[in-house]
Amino acid sequence: MTTVPAPSARAVPPGVAHPKSIRSFVRRAGRTTTGQARALADLGPTFVLPYSGQPIDLAAAFGRSAPTILEIGFGMGEASAHIAALMPDKNFLCCEVHPPGVGALLKRIDERRLTNIRIVAHDAVEVIEHMLPLRSLAGIHIFFPDPWHKKKHNKRRLIQAPLVARLATRLAPGGYLHCATDWQPYAEQMLEVLRTEPLLKNATDDSRGGYAPKPDYRPLTKFENRGLKLGHGVWDVVFVRV
Repeated sequence: MTTVPAPSARAVPPGVAHPKSIRSFVRRAGRTTTGQARALADLGPTFVLPYSGQPIDLAAAFGRSAPTILEIGFGMGEASAHIAALMPDKNFLCCEVHPPGVGALLKRIDERRLTNIRIVAHDAVEVIEHMLPLRSLAGIHIFFPDPWHKKKHNKRRLIQAPLVARLATRLAPGGYLHCATDWQPYAEQMLEVLRTEPLLKNATDDSRGGYAPKPDYRPLTKFENRGLKLGHGVWDVVFVRV
């Protein structure tokens, strides 16, 4: 679902922008349904924020001051809506470029009468770089990014040191980064990359190999349930900003 090249194995130094070639997504084919298109037209003006090259005023965007959690690549928004409903005291800033997914989440927002979600339909890397102030986030969710199974494509994976370094600076002290994947080699890479980021520490002890138990707030998606029934594993990785 989400991709990013890795120009370097080490974190980007402060003040150095990401190369322009980096993207947090791949374009996917898909048809926007009539309901999704209607949601985009009717609800988009309220819940979809325009991309801006300037830092965002989160309190103004949500109409209140509250801890904000960034979600990168929410797919069709199933988990996003579920978690936002569980945590009405938190704001959720959700990034996704796929129009059917944006429309689907807007429909869920309407059905659940949610008020604590805002969507930016733009590349998350640029949103992080230009719109999110330092230490502005209470948490970050990255659930099931594209694993790019072939070794020659591993460099396209989202979880790479340069991006993690940027994400860490946007977390407030005590804020968390939660990643989940159903591909064990990617889970191992996530652990390796996050362990090398000096601003982050693992929230889980080594008794589980560094992996976290699935937090109660993360729902099991239909895709995940199907995989579990087939004997596939799922790995959660949670790190905290020091």
